[in-house]
Amino acid sequence: MNAAALLLMVASGFAGLGYQIAWTQQCALWQGHEAAAVLAVVTAFFGGLAAGALLLGARIERSDRPAWWYAGCELAIAAWALVLVAIMPAASDKLLALIGAEPSPAWQWTVVAGGTFLLLLPATAAMGATLPAMARLVAGVPGAGRSIAWLYAGNTLGAVVGVLATAFWLVPELGLARTAIFCAGLNLVCGAIALRAWPAIDVPRALAPAVAAAPARRVLLQLGATGLLGIGYEVLVVRVLSEIAEDTVYTFAMLLAVYLVGTAVGAAGYQRWQGRRDVRGATAALLCGLAMACLTGTLLLWAAGALKLEIVRQLGAGMGAAITAEALLAVLAFGLPTVFMGALFSHLCDAARDSGVTLGRALGINTAGAALAPVLFGVVVLPMLGAKFALLLVAASYLLLIVPREWLPARAWLPAGLFAMLAVLAPPLRYVDVPPGGRIVSYQEGVMAAVSVIEDADGVATLRINNRQQEGSNATLRVDARQAWLPLQLHPAPRRALFLGLGTGVTSASAAQDPALQVDAVELLPEVIEASGHFTRGFGDSAPLPRVVNADARRYVRASDQYYDVIIADNFHPARSGSGSLYTVEHFEAVRERLAAGGMFCQWLPLHQLDLATLRSIARSFIAVYPDGWAMLASNSLETPVLGLVGRRDGARLDAAALRQRVAALRLPGPLANLGIEDEFALLGSFVAGPTALRRFAGAAPANTDDRPLVTYLAPRVTYAPTDLPRDRLVALLAELEIQPQELVAPGADLAWSRRLAAYWAARDRFIEAGRSVRPSADPYRMLAQVREPLLAVLAISPDFRPAYDPLLMMAARLAGRDEREARRLLLQLQQRQPARSEAAVLLEQLGDDASGPPS
Repeated sequence: MNAAALLLMVASGFAGLGYQIAWTQQCALWQGHEAAAVLAVVTAFFGGLAAGALLLGARIERSDRPAWWYAGCELAIAAWALVLVAIMPAASDKLLALIGAEPSPAWQWTVVAGGTFLLLLPATAAMGATLPAMARLVAGVPGAGRSIAWLYAGNTLGAVVGVLATAFWLVPELGLARTAIFCAGLNLVCGAIALRAWPAIDVPRALAPAVAAAPARRVLLQLGATGLLGIGYEVLVVRVLSEIAEDTVYTFAMLLAVYLVGTAVGAAGYQRWQGRRDVRGATAALLCGLAMACLTGTLLLWAAGALKLEIVRQLGAGMGAAITAEALLAVLAFGLPTVFMGALFSHLCDAARDSGVTLGRALGINTAGAALAPVLFGVVVLPMLGAKFALLLVAASYLLLIVPREWLPARAWLPAGLFAMLAVLAPPLRYVDVPPGGRIVSYQEGVMAAVSVIEDADGVATLRINNRQQEGSNATLRVDARQAWLPLQLHPAPRRALFLGLGTGVTSASAAQDPALQVDAVELLPEVIEASGHFTRGFGDSAPLPRVVNADARRYVRASDQYYDVIIADNFHPARSGSGSLYTVEHFEAVRERLAAGGMFCQWLPLHQLDLATLRSIARSFIAVYPDGWAMLASNSLETPVLGLVGRRDGARLDAAALRQRVAALRLPGPLANLGIEDEFALLGSFVAGPTALRRFAGAAPANTDDRPLVTYLAPRVTYAPTDLPRDRLVALLAELEIQPQELVAPGADLAWSRRLAAYWAARDRFIEAGRSVRPSADPYRMLAQVREPLLAVLAISPDFRPAYDPLLMMAARLAGRDEREARRLLLQLQQRQPARSEAAVLLEQLGDDASGPPS
């Protein structure tokens, strides 16, 4: 019977964590990814467990039919999980409408926390009652023991397997709904086994205490406080490690798995220990050990960055090595503390029982404390105190739970001394890589991320999220601004534009310089909004800026009632937590619904952070909504190529004559004067694929959907272990794509003009491929030797292709003071290749006459 009970606890734990991961991702689709949304599912989950344990625990422990209670709970979990599969889309829409596009923080917190709690309550309440039911069930079985530690250990071990199986197999293969159905099947099997394995048995109604009972009030206080502190420690460590780890779905799975393994080991160890020793005084010993373990785990966090680099160096490249490195970091931070947490929880439950407190009440108080932890520590304590003092507060709180008379043994003063040392001597717990000669311009530790602005020795400032995600710099104004103006110029007369994602703010701020355009921007992190001011000040103090909304971009699009002529989505890092939902079919459909008649949508994609397999799924998702869409490049960069997927709500092609007039009339202020959009060829020449090529490129790749979020699980591969360079990826992509003028512009374009545009595209592809082998050099002769003939060959294909003309012109100007003859020769070649441009002739005139003859 013991083996059967343990097996059921393992299976039930597997299902419980499988649900938690699936429901977290499903709820985020309507909640958004603000702090309220991210923490709401954890709070709701623990809140439901607490409610079930408190409301049902006492009745279960008085029952003569615990097998029926256990089976009923498992059946209820399965039934509600299946109900959620059916009602989740409709419920999500109603809750989303209730929140609104721009809710107040208080209203959003109320709807998100309350809505999630009620939505999951039937299942989570039943989950909270399963452990008391099983404990009651085995109470009359000979040899089962009095402690619930072994049941708790088995349940937690199942949760570990559930976390890993769900993240690495179930969701990627089956999707969220089928994962929930799979878990429901496990619950049904557990219920059936319980009814068959446990016929009606005589279960004793009362158990004699094994040790002197502690006062019930104190034990319940300790149970509630340790639940609060245990999850608080988890929330804080996960948040800190996000500045070192890659912050992918696999990162979270490994951190949670290690946390659960530690608690399972601690519970199993306590089960063996308490059966052999006198456990009087164990509470103080375990609290001292847990405080010391948390302080040790915190101390190791200061070295975590260097440790990760060393681990990766030892293990080598590859996704497996990178995930192993993250798991080892989790072991350092969580390993010892969670072992003590598992043992302490088991011991306090036994102590509560010996004080006359039912297991249901003890479990309910503990999980109620856990439900408060995400909000208290994640939203209040962390921003207020910073990561260092927040973690030290957790350790100190464990010490404060020790009864005063038990402070006399020396063991209680060791963690107190380490606490004092760290509080006084240790630096702030933050990770910021500052280049030699650089400085930290700003640093903000927010609820969801740490945002910093770092300036190097040359004065180039970059925006970073969690020290790993570079969001742009003040040296990339041209490319950032092009990501606004390329799509804007494709619309005949935009009056209102929406930017999803802010970054440095340069992209949306550059659009706001058009006095005829109303610009809205949506940004998830308030710290990014504040940091963006460092980058947009280059437009001047009186320059117009966009209206910025602090909200989740996906939720805003679905909840807003505004219509936009142009919507431009930032190049979100697809592997980062939550970003994959911005590349789904459903999100692209929601964006289309926000477009006005003739509206244009552009989704920028960071090709330097994507592999082609993931890109195919995104392209497949895009063309499912915009079947007549195109692809374009933001620039010709080889190091950080950015690809844009462009679609119109009406599916119409572009008017070449209108575009020519719009580009000719373009007048931008000083900082934006050189965007490289001199004529319609420079604008339309950015396109790399038409609808036919996009469909062929996507092929049979599965679409990225809300139910099957493939990008979330595919994209981390290139983040953990890149297999090629971005330049090679770009060239490989261009080899698979093509576009014809008639796919882009409406009928009626002049044949000669169409041939010039096709030649421009051919020149662009040749230019990019030639640049792949160029190695930058400060020596103008060495650079000229690498690029002269390739760039002249590009100009021979298309004299309109300015990106090949301008570098050679700059080299000629640099050579003029050192080697006038070579400068003249290069200028004559430029004049011959592109006679319509006057810059080479002007520079030749400045050099004076020369009888050296025409270029060879």
